[in-house]
Amino acid sequence: MGILSGWEGSAHDSHVLSDALSRLRGLRIPKGKYYLADAGYGIRKGYITPYRDIRYHLKKFSAQGPENAKELFNLRHSSL
Repeated sequence: MGILSGWEGSAHDSHVLSDALSRLRGLRIPKGKYYLADAGYGIRKGYITPYRDIRYHLKKFSAQGPENAKELFNLRHSSL
């Protein structure tokens, strides 16, 4: 794995990721593997992101557990 410098600290993570994926010898996702990412990355092949506009953070579930499959997915995603 190499290091890619030159991006400013204010650059959005999704822009840095897109750049890393577009390079000839850039970041590659092994076949059959996935990266967990937050909702800021959007939908992208090889990345598992939480459902948008569905409860996500653990503290939001403290009084009441998940009410449906999407909330359960987001709860487990955030736990990882």
